[in-house]
Amino acid sequence: MPAGETAAHARLKQLALAWAGENGFPIAAAEVRLPRSGYRVDVAAYRPGRKGTAAATVVFECKQARADLLKDARAEAGTRRQLAELLARRDKLEELLATHRPDLRRGESLFPEFDAFDFAAADHATYTRVLAEIATAQRRLSGGVKFDRIFRYQAADLLYLVAEDGIFARDEIPAGWGLLVRRGDGLAVERRPARLHPGVAARVDLLERIALAAMRPRPVAPGK
Repeated sequence: MPAGETAAHARLKQLALAWAGENGFPIAAAEVRLPRSGYRVDVAAYRPGRKGTAAATVVFECKQARADLLKDARAEAGTRRQLAELLARRDKLEELLATHRPDLRRGESLFPEFDAFDFAAADHATYTRVLAEIATAQRRLSGGVKFDRIFRYQAADLLYLVAEDGIFARDEIPAGWGLLVRRGDGLAVERRPARLHPGVAARVDLLERIALAAMRPRPVAPGK
């Protein structure tokens, strides 16, 4: 179990591995780094091509609580629009502060028009709030749009969210993702995913990464 992982999350990963095997994806591993996006997913699996059946890949992201999903499920385009609006708002506030608070000049240049301002020293509530909102939006772009990017990059043929039953509203499930919910010691399909087309090269790349993850040394329990 990775450091910091809860028993509930580890159980969902084990159920995802079992579900993959039961549904025709016999080559699987946990903690797999995806091609292109660079994200690590909880479980990824591969189905070899057979007569009448094409090769396919599937990835699973396990969420034990609603907050875990919402943290990763923000849409990137909307977050970028919000960030652009906040940056424009910050620039406007800095223009106003530069006009009305000449005392904020740092005095580092011989020419006032080239001098920098210490806007943080203004103790301006609106400016401080806008800076905080910018920081939040930037954090969301770096770590809060995982589901959106994995879908847009077509990281696998099928994408599944694996979750405890009843913790999400249907409209909170990321676009294009299917939903598997835990019921007892198994998973039930609540929503089927969109069928994506990552291409042969992407499937082979993910297969290699699954194999590497499967070969990763497992921690040895004390006393073993």
